[in-house]
Amino acid sequence: MTTPHERLRELGLALPPAPAPAASYVQTRLVPLGGERALLYIAGNVSRENDLFLSGRCPDEVSIEEATRRAKVCALNLLAQMEAAAGLDNIEQIAQLIGFVLSADGFGEQPKVINGASDLLVDVLGEAGRHTRAALGTNALPFSVTVEIAAVAVVRTR
Repeated sequence: MTTPHERLRELGLALPPAPAPAASYVQTRLVPLGGERALLYIAGNVSRENDLFLSGRCPDEVSIEEATRRAKVCALNLLAQMEAAAGLDNIEQIAQLIGFVLSADGFGEQPKVINGASDLLVDVLGEAGRHTRAALGTNALPFSVTVEIAAVAVVRTR
């Protein structure tokens, strides 16, 4: 059985350092479910790579393909948060993903963009990466980033 870390290596990816909060909040919160399981809430992670905010509205300033890549960047940041909070080997299931895309008026392909994150989570976590999801368009995001994604996961605590 391949571990999430082995899958990351196979994909040629490395986890970045878990991003620090940009304001007055925490990046993760473990909520016990009883027994040896908890819900792990992960705050919105923006399209930020190598300490640079990847900004621009889709599709007039940033192509759908590039926005999809930026959603993958968000997913990699989410995985880094999961690793820091609970360890990727302890992720039982990604329960939900909520993705926001900075969108031009009339743009309606947010699900296509957020698929970048969904696909990466399945590639790294296998069936545990499958989740429910909302893919939303918005006219503003922090730092004018292209994508922001938050998640909830079920984790083993022992």
